[in-house]
Amino acid sequence: MAKPEIFVSTDVEADGPIPGPYSMLSFASAAYTGEKKLVGTFSRNLKTIPGASMHPKQKEFWDANPEAWAACRSDAVEPEQAMKDYLTWLKELPGSPVFTGFPAAYDFMFVQWYLHRFAGDSPFGQAALDIKSFLMPLMRKSFRGVSLKNLPRKWFDDLPHTHIALDDAIEQGALFCNALAFSRKLKLDRKLLDFASTETKSK
Repeated sequence: MAKPEIFVSTDVEADGPIPGPYSMLSFASAAYTGEKKLVGTFSRNLKTIPGASMHPKQKEFWDANPEAWAACRSDAVEPEQAMKDYLTWLKELPGSPVFTGFPAAYDFMFVQWYLHRFAGDSPFGQAALDIKSFLMPLMRKSFRGVSLKNLPRKWFDDLPHTHIALDDAIEQGALFCNALAFSRKLKLDRKLLDFASTETKSK
C-alpha cells in the first residue's frame, strides 16, 4: 500500500540568488497532510558557507527588515548538523514527503543543494510542488499573474507573514491545503474525466 503524501511547506531565507556562492541563512518546513493536519515542523538558522558572500540586492532586503535579519541569525548552527537533523526529521514523517513552495524553484534549489552537499541524501528526489503553478488553472491567470495579493481571502488562515522562515512555512502550507480542498470540490467536465481515464488506461 502506497504511503500518503505529506506536503512539506518550506520557506528559505538566504543572502543571494543561488546556493554555493551565497548561503542559506535560515529555513523551516511545516508538514501537512492533504487534509490540512499539521504533523510536524522543523526550523534551523545556519552559519554561512566559508568563502561565500552576500548579494547586494539581498543586502538591501535585509537592511530593510532588521527584525527578520536578527531572527535568522540567532542560534545559528553548522550547515552539516542542520541538514543531517533535517534529513532525519524528513525520514520520520508519516508518509512520502513532497516539497511544497511558493514558488518552489528558489526554495527547493537551496534545500536540495544543502541536503546533498551536507547530508548526502534527499528523500524528496524530484518531488517539488510549485503552489503558483497549481493555482494557475484555479485562478485562470498566468504564472506571473498569480501572487499572494490577488488570491481569495478565504484561502488564508489568520496566520502571520513575517519573513521569519517558520511563520511563513506554516502560513504557506495552510494556504496550499485550503486551495487543495477548494480544487477537490470543483466539478470537472465529464468528457475531460473520461479522456483522462482513457489516457491512463492506455499507458
